[in-house]
Amino acid sequence: MRQIDVSMPLYSGMPAFPGDPLFDVEPVRSRARGDPYNISRVSMGSHAGTHVDPPIHFVPGGRDLDGVDLESLSGPCRVVEVPPGTGSVARREVDAVPPGTERVLFRTANSDRWRERLEFFPDYVALDPSAADALVARSVKLVGIDSLSVERDATGQFPVHHRLLGAGVLILEGLLLGDAPAGAYEMRCLPLRVRHGDGGPARVVLLAP
Repeated sequence: MRQIDVSMPLYSGMPAFPGDPLFDVEPVRSRARGDPYNISRVSMGSHAGTHVDPPIHFVPGGRDLDGVDLESLSGPCRVVEVPPGTGSVARREVDAVPPGTERVLFRTANSDRWRERLEFFPDYVALDPSAADALVARSVKLVGIDSLSVERDATGQFPVHHRLLGAGVLILEGLLLGDAPAGAYEMRCLPLRVRHGDGGPARVVLLAP
């Protein structure tokens, strides 16, 4: 099986969603300075880079990261290509997802922009509420997208997060899908095991024949 790493690297100066804590790594011990070993202090938000949103992120009393079902995070998945020029992922894009799909990753124009430069851009492609409703109706377990947020909402009400997480659908954000053409894959996704976590950075790999 060919492995495609679709995770965003973590490094000082990496893109972050506006208002989120910035990632930073600072050497504490350094062999170059005469210490016997290298070790660093890492500072970051719980939603840095490629990360999983569990229900508790928006749903009071919802399941936290340490309590999510690992079976939902790994298994067969489908990468769905969203045509260039599409401003948002809507119900029509969900209609292209084969019936029975439990994990769906949307590859949008965001991935091509990430190829050029890893920086935040406010006009990213995201899901609209009609797509969230359609995915919930299909009993999807996980929804992933190649942006730092699954939605772009100027009202601050976050309807897509509420609809997905309220139905127990896990959200996977910050994917780099430039090397993952549309099709079927086996996904391996393991977020950091943060006790009572509202989110956690994850290493995500797609396995292709």
